[in-house]
Amino acid sequence: MDTNRILAELRAERDRIDRAITAIEAINSTGHRRVGRPPRAAEKPRRRGRLSAAARARIAAARRVRWAKVKQSHASKPVRRMSAAARRKMSRLLKQRWAEGKMTRRAKAR
Repeated sequence: MDTNRILAELRAERDRIDRAITAIEAINSTGHRRVGRPPRAAEKPRRRGRLSAAARARIAAARRVRWAKVKQSHASKPVRRMSAAARRKMSRLLKQRWAEGKMTRRAKAR
């Protein structure tokens, strides 16, 4: 095959592709302004306020008082513990439920 002819065909194909790209770009950029809210990048970054050291100290003190009250209310409630008999009963029931589930999975597999 003649390499010159191949090169000419490839250049012609490249020109056709360039024209198609130009036409598509012209369709997309019609020159109209965008309608609606501007994209996120165009917005100004929001500046957050800064707290003074005194304000941070007041907030921290209020937080400490609040948590002290919460801890105090929890400390006054008695801790309920499960008896040994209840623990044995719960263990037996859970083992039974686990065994039943295992058996149904085996039955489904067959």
